[in-house]
Amino acid sequence: MKSVLKKFFADESGATAIEYGLIAAGISLAIIAAVNGLGSNLNGKFDSLKTKLAP
Repeated sequence: MKSVLKKFFADESGATAIEYGLIAAGISLAIIAAVNGLGSNLNGKFDSLKTKLAP
């Protein structure tokens, strides 16, 4: 029984998968923030263009 528990606690494959998941989540948050900022900027430019073109 001791050897089974030692093997279980020594196995790090699950920890590696969790680390990769956290890295992917961090990258996705960075992409979402960048796209959100770009969208707000474009929205402002289109609003400005709309007011200039309105009769």
